[in-house]
Amino acid sequence: MHDAHGRRIDYVRLSVTDRCNLRCSYCMAEDMQFVPRRELLTFEEIEKLARHLVRRGVKRIRLTGGEPLVRKGIVDLIARLTKLRQRGLEEVTLTTNGTRLPELAGDLAKAGVRRINVSLDTLDPAGFARLTRRDEFARVLAGIEAVREAGLAIRINTVAMRGLNERELPALLAWCGERGFDLALIEAMPLGEVSIDRQSTHLPLAEVRAALERDFTLIPSAHRTGGPARYFDIAETGTRIGFITPLSDNFCSGCNRIRIAATGTVYGCLGHDQKVELRDIIRTGGPDGLDQALDRLLAGKPLRHEFDITRRAPALARHMSATGG
Repeated sequence: MHDAHGRRIDYVRLSVTDRCNLRCSYCMAEDMQFVPRRELLTFEEIEKLARHLVRRGVKRIRLTGGEPLVRKGIVDLIARLTKLRQRGLEEVTLTTNGTRLPELAGDLAKAGVRRINVSLDTLDPAGFARLTRRDEFARVLAGIEAVREAGLAIRINTVAMRGLNERELPALLAWCGERGFDLALIEAMPLGEVSIDRQSTHLPLAEVRAALERDFTLIPSAHRTGGPARYFDIAETGTRIGFITPLSDNFCSGCNRIRIAATGTVYGCLGHDQKVELRDIIRTGGPDGLDQALDRLLAGKPLRHEFDITRRAPALARHMSATGG
């Protein structure tokens, strides 16, 4: 698949639910309204769509949410999707808040997952409770340990925010290095109405990198994982750090992905409402209908997002969890 700008699309971020058992203050409102479960794609429909996408050249699928591991039966779905490696898919990965990993890490490894991204914005239990509005810090740490024991590679994802966790980032990087984890730092994106002030908490990652380089030696790396992170090797730890900079250093020229919401809505860009609806096509149509809808999406895929942190209103009313994080 190629879009109108010549970019090859071989990476899909596929949401299985918009629901989450945390309420991170930079991501969603406390009183979120989730879509009725009957509107979600069934696992059979997700597998059918994934097979079609692989035929179209998709090499990587990342399962997202909301929190993907809160959906009942998710491990069985993953096991079915990993079998698509026989058809050309290179990997199935997922991003999780870690709360369900104590029970599921071993099963995920058996299902064919080889690496996982775990979202963790602080190592302070009280700070974690404030940011997530839930007291689940101990479970997340236990989940991370369970993943390590299961032999999976781990990347910690951290949203960097001024006045909230910026002073903790060197210690978090050291903590990851001691455990052999890579770390990705992310600039918060202005999606949906949330309780924090995005302008005052915006933290350009160039500032963070300069601060980290006082204690660590960062060497540009050719490592890539399919996503937008730009990686550096850390000489002192042997691990890597990635910077995801949607606001301060746009990376859209290399975009290789589309995002599929749990309802079957496909977005060409996280920062736009350009979309096509696939649920009814999956249920009543055939492969030609899917191809036509996907081709229409790719033809209109925007060149770049238009995030602007100086605006008081969010770029879109849609929360990240509604699109697939």
